[in-house]
Formats: sequence, structure tokens, C-alpha cells
Amino acid sequence: MRLILLLLLLLLFTCKNSESNKIPNENSTDISAISTKDFREFQVLDSRYIKKKELWQAFENDLKNFSDEIYDSLKPLILDKDILQLQENVAKGKLSYELITKFYLYRIRKFDRENTLSLNAVIALNPNVIEEAIQADNTDFEAMPHPIFGMPILLKDNINAKGMPTTAGAVALQNNNAEDSFIVKRLEENGAIVLGKTNLSEWAYFFCGDCPSGYSAIGGQTLNPYGRRIFDTGGSSSGSGVAVAANFAVAAVGSETSGSILSPSSQNSVVGLKPTIGLLSRSGIVPISSTLDTAGPMTKNVSDNAILLDAMFGYDVNDTKSMETGNASGYYSELINDNLQDTRLGVFKALLKDSLYAQAISDLKSNGAVIVEIEEEEIELPNFLRLLNLDMKVDLQMYLSKYAGKEVTVKTVQDVIHFNQKDSVNIMPYGQKLFKGIVADNATDDEFLEIKNTLKNNGKRFFDNPMTAHELDGFLSINNYHAGFAAVAEYPAITVPMGYTSLGEPEGLTFISKPLSERELLGWAYVYEHASKRREMPKNYN
Repeated sequence: MRLILLLLLLLLFTCKNSESNKIPNENSTDISAISTKDFREFQVLDSRYIKKKELWQAFENDLKNFSDEIYDSLKPLILDKDILQLQENVAKGKLSYELITKFYLYRIRKFDRENTLSLNAVIALNPNVIEEAIQADNTDFEAMPHPIFGMPILLKDNINAKGMPTTAGAVALQNNNAEDSFIVKRLEENGAIVLGKTNLSEWAYFFCGDCPSGYSAIGGQTLNPYGRRIFDTGGSSSGSGVAVAANFAVAAVGSETSGSILSPSSQNSVVGLKPTIGLLSRSGIVPISSTLDTAGPMTKNVSDNAILLDAMFGYDVNDTKSMETGNASGYYSELINDNLQDTRLGVFKALLKDSLYAQAISDLKSNGAVIVEIEEEEIELPNFLRLLNLDMKVDLQMYLSKYAGKEVTVKTVQDVIHFNQKDSVNIMPYGQKLFKGIVADNATDDEFLEIKNTLKNNGKRFFDNPMTAHELDGFLSINNYHAGFAAVAEYPAITVPMGYTSLGEPEGLTFISKPLSERELLGWAYVYEHASKRREMPKNYN
């Protein structure tokens, strides 16, 4: 399969040049669970800070002649296609990178804001994106490019990217014009095109404590395309999940501390990978926790997920957890649509009431997987919230001093609290309870180390005990149900669409395994995806 993919890529670029019961997560420590506000109790829907005319001013001339007829003619070539299909259409002359980029811009303008189908997923656009796409079209290749080349990608708006402010959804960072983050540099080195930024739960959902997921002061309230104002978007990478589901870009990048990729990916029926902490750089990303944070790819399918992961991978000397893992790239070229013969996967008995989960297990069995039913370990994660408090107090201050733009005046969490009090109605309509908790929390170095060690050891025991006892290769979960344990254990996880409840709400099958098992996770997910074919486009956005 690897050889076939490589030959296909070579060919492409050579041509171019010449009803289900939902189980509550009783052990949840994901950040989404911090909120006590029902997700439909919206105090604010549309952004008070994004002016639609200003957002689109840079594209007035470029999109002037891009008509409904052109858009409709491109839909069969672009809509819901994977990266290799898009590259093939470019190679055959049916598409250009310019047309792909304009198509996505047109869809964002058509669906995203100030209309009856608006999703509020996109928070900013790269004003130079069309010019960059034209440059990609005019590139002569001396060597075979990465498959991400020319592909328009959206970034969660806590990831620094030059030319657009990085706000984390907060008014205090409205003018945070920063240099590229490490992973954006990697994307650009591999030829990706940054299309824009996506909305998020403000400060990555570690701010208000009593707000719906998907809300930020800058971006407004992100809505789920599978049930607009009905289903939760998940948090905090809500805009990234929604944008991918609605086909606003080829793919998007999210970030996770605990559940913030897995939650919105499963809620919006897309594939989301939370990699091993340290596999992807965190430099230039607005943090919560240097202990737990990671970026990760969010895509419509597994192969695109592997491609995007590969395009961001790289050792970063400025990231204390960055890993020198040797030749760890090439994730996309090693995907094999084969059976799972003798792969031993642990399933949690308490989740078997969910009919979608039960069907997914049956699909995996049919492809050779050995299914082992297990009981959850009775292990707690004490002081999880304190870990986030103590990390963010230090880590945000470091980001603001080292990676923020010069126009940013706030330097600490306390500064942000004071800033927000100037206009609380517009800046913090749901309050800022969690930020106040950060300021109030203190610990000695020894106490903090004990908190971290206890959480990591408990998280590892949650997985390692049954893994050893039953000789398991990995675990099967639902959505972000075990995200907290995976977070503190620093274990990677990937979620794949596994269908829809009787009400139409998406659910994801989540694979979890040991550190640096991304190849295995992607492989299992790839087999399941092709065997089940559960994902459907949201009906009103096709």
C-alpha cells in the first residue's frame, strides 16, 4: 500500500508538471465537563467584534467573478473529497489550487455568518491566501512534494500564524499579531496554505466555567451543522470540528489539553487525533498546560489525518516536551486497508449499552480484531483542575512574554481579569470563574510535582493494568469519555465517526493506545473507517 501511495503521488505531480443510548462519562475530567451551563443557553449568538464586510474586503476583487455556476460545477470535484483525490484532480487539470481555495472561501461566505444556516466557525481569513494558491499553481517541482502541498488548511485561533491575529477568542488578544508558530512553519515548509483561523471555546474552554462550549467573545457561538442550535459542538476546538464537517477547508488543526480535539471531532462526525504529547510542537500556541497540551489534526477521513500529522511533525528545541523520535514521519504512506487479525482491543462493559458502540465492535470483529471486555479500573484523578490552574498561571505568562505580538498589553492571568472588567457585558457575558480560580490557586514546587506525578501514574495505571492483564494492544471508547485518563497518562487517541443516534447526533469511536503508537492508531482507524463507512455530510451543507 505504501508503494502504491508513493507511486500515485509521483504520478499526480509528474502529470501536473508536464437510535442509541448515550452513556454519560462518569469519570470525565475533560475540560468540556467543567461547564455547568446547558449548551443551548446562549446569551450571545453572533460575534460583536467580527464585521462581515471587513472580513471579506480583501477578497472583493478576487471573488467578483466566482459565480454560483462556477461553485456548483466544482462541487463534484472538491466537496468531501480527500487530499489524494484533490491532488489527482489538480494533476489532471480539472482543478487548480486557486480554484480549490476560492471554492472554500465561497462556501465560508455562503454558510458561515449572518444567515439562517450560519455556523460561526471561522474567526479570521488569511488576506494573502489566493495569492499563495496562485504561487502554488506556478511552482515547478524538483522533487516530489508532500501531499499537503497547495491544500487550504484552517487553524484553531490559539495557534500563531503571521498575517492574522491569534486571539484565543479573547478580546484581550484582539491585536495579537504574532510570528508563525512552529507547526505553521512546518506546514508552510511542506507547501500547505493557511486559509484562516477557526473559532474556539474562549481560552480553550478554560475561562468562564459557566458557558456553552464553542463560545468566544471574538468569534461568537459556534453551532453544530448536524443540529444547528440543537446539538453541542464539543469544545474547545469547536470551530475546527465544525469547519471540517461543513467542508470549509481541506482540513483543520485543533489543540487538546483533555478532550478538546476528541470532543468536537466526535460531535461533528470528523476524524480527530490527539497525538502523544511532544510529537507535535506547542511553541507559539496559546497554552493551558505545558504538561498536557498538544496540537492535532482534524479531518474528514483517516488518510487526510495521517497526511496532516506528517506535515506538522518535527522536533522543536524550544518545546521542553518535544521528542526526537528519529524517522517517525511517513504516517500517511504506511496506511493499509487490511484486517485487524490478532489485534487485541479492550472494550468497556459499561459502554456496551450504546448500540452504535456495539455495532462498531461487531465491525471490528469482522475484520479480525480480538475483542476483550473489561471493567473500568476504579482510579481517580485528584487535583486535575489544580494541575491546569498551576500550569496556566505560569505557561500563559510565558506565552505572552515570548510569543505574543508587541501590541498585547496583558502579561498575566490577573491582567486579563482586570482587562475584562472594563466591559464585562461584551467581553465576558458568562463571567470568568476559572481565571479567578487560577489566580487564587498556589502550591509549592514539591506539591505541584506530587500533583503531576500522581495524575500521570493514575492515568497510566488506568490503561496499563488491563493492558498487561489481558495483553491488549489498545482500547475502544466513545467520543471523549476517557480523554482525561489519556491526557494525564500522555497516551494518544483517535476518534472516527461511528454513526448517529436516533435524533441524528454524531458519535465517534475512539481508539486509545500507548505513547508513540500513532501508526497503529491510524491503521486501526483506517480499517474501521473503510469497513463501516459511517460518516455522512451534514444535510443542509452539501
